[in-house]
Amino acid sequence: MSVELMFHTQMSAKFRAKLRKASEQLAEMTDGKVLALTAIRTCYSANKPSEIAIKEGVKYFGSAASDGDSGSDADRLIRQIVASKHTSTLEGITFTFAIEGVSRALLAQLTRHRAGFSFSVQSQRYVKMGSGNISGGFDYVVPEKVKSCTKKLSYFADEDLGTAEDAFRDAMDVIQRAYDELREFGIPAEDARAVLPQAAATNLVMTVNLRALLDFYAKRRKGNGAQAEIADLAEALRREVVEVEPWTAQFFEGVSASV
Repeated sequence: MSVELMFHTQMSAKFRAKLRKASEQLAEMTDGKVLALTAIRTCYSANKPSEIAIKEGVKYFGSAASDGDSGSDADRLIRQIVASKHTSTLEGITFTFAIEGVSRALLAQLTRHRAGFSFSVQSQRYVKMGSGNISGGFDYVVPEKVKSCTKKLSYFADEDLGTAEDAFRDAMDVIQRAYDELREFGIPAEDARAVLPQAAATNLVMTVNLRALLDFYAKRRKGNGAQAEIADLAEALRREVVEVEPWTAQFFEGVSASV
């Protein structure tokens, strides 16, 4: 599995120049955090959205959190909003990821999260998965529990004992041969793909807003009953987001369960 953040919410150059004119400190805030403050305060402030960061930013970003917790008073305000579940104010903060080498089983789970998500997925209809095609055959993901199973078993008649992973990989080889033969018979890829397994790997581009991502993480994080592959994805997404918007870490670490 490979997960890379490709794009995320970006402040316009014109608006950043306005912030810098008001305060150099404001211009150095992350784009997502300025947007979060603007969206939150728009609901409660008499100031216009285009003025909020400029007129109120120094107050919120420049003073310590009045609740005695960590960070600035902007952090305190965001914590308060998340705790009160007024998280529509986080929907404008978006992230777009390249997600590569995940199973179709994971994809089926992932696309159950619909509100706030968009997906562009590699097609098994247009990308031919034959051994002789440019793809070189379909890749697949071996589940961790299959890899870690040490029990020896006879998985086909008249075969020597092998591991669960041996059986799994043999099954993938059989499916690849079946797919190749169907294509040789003139069966179009859109029909031959019906034999491809849940383990078949795929690639996708996914865009998600922060509110939806926090909800996804709360449901799919490690230790919350999620399957290992999608739990690993949840952690990878969290790491990518926290790297560019460090203030979000606190919400992934605990508050996300209440989103």
